[in-house]
Amino acid sequence: MPHFRTYDAAELHYRVLGPADSSLPPLVCLAGGPGRDAAYLGDLGGLAEHRRLIVPDSRGTGASPAAADPGRYAFPHLAEDVEALRAHLGLARFALLGHDAGATVAQAYAAAHPERLTRLVLVCPGSRLQGELPDDAREIFEARRHEEWWPRAAAAVRELTEASDLAQVRALRYDAAPLAYGRWDAPQRAHAATEGAQLGPVPRAGFWQGVDEATRRALLAGLRHAGCPVLVVTGDRDAVAGMRAGELVAASFPDARLRPLHLVGHYPWVDEPDLFRPLVEEFLHSP
Repeated sequence: MPHFRTYDAAELHYRVLGPADSSLPPLVCLAGGPGRDAAYLGDLGGLAEHRRLIVPDSRGTGASPAAADPGRYAFPHLAEDVEALRAHLGLARFALLGHDAGATVAQAYAAAHPERLTRLVLVCPGSRLQGELPDDAREIFEARRHEEWWPRAAAAVRELTEASDLAQVRALRYDAAPLAYGRWDAPQRAHAATEGAQLGPVPRAGFWQGVDEATRRALLAGLRHAGCPVLVVTGDRDAVAGMRAGELVAASFPDARLRPLHLVGHYPWVDEPDLFRPLVEEFLHSP
């Protein structure tokens, strides 16, 4: 697996998917979790068919080593790892995609290095950076109580608030997993089954470490100077992030468009790859 040296001399790894001879510019893709192995992104519903996807393993996930300093797990530092990757790849400017917590890293990068981005795609983002935590995800979850999986998922969500054993947490997260998808069929079950082994509790815990209110406000103010076109994708069945968070994120940028997808949850490329893939490709190709 290729690797790069970041700003503090740590050796971090990344994967390259897609055709090496593609004439299209690459797309750098950031995983969420936070602290989840980027393998869950797969090829993002076929986005790697015609272009290269550059998928880094953030610190303490996948093939990248744990951070010597736990403070390096904080997302503004992860954004500087992205800048080191850009320099390593020799890209003057590039397109960046972030999913879930990866969208927060991508926003921190856009605030710090707006001149480096040609396009920014934010998939099912949260809005903690915007200073608001909407409750529409709970409403989406409650609206699906007629579905067969709902009683067990609801119980698992309650039990997770008190669970501490890692094996128990992983089992409960799988029981709760249907709330993250537009439906609970074989592809969704298979995707959800990988989560337990992919989550890193230490990187997850450190994601917001040291990010005080002044830092949050400074990052948010920086987004007003991110002039590249921004696409924010949400799903109307996303009971993890909801849809309102995406609206708040889109409103943080001067040139953002919001695209809600119908019958789609927190992983649009799993639920509806034939909706997600052309939407992103059209945006990347747009003038």
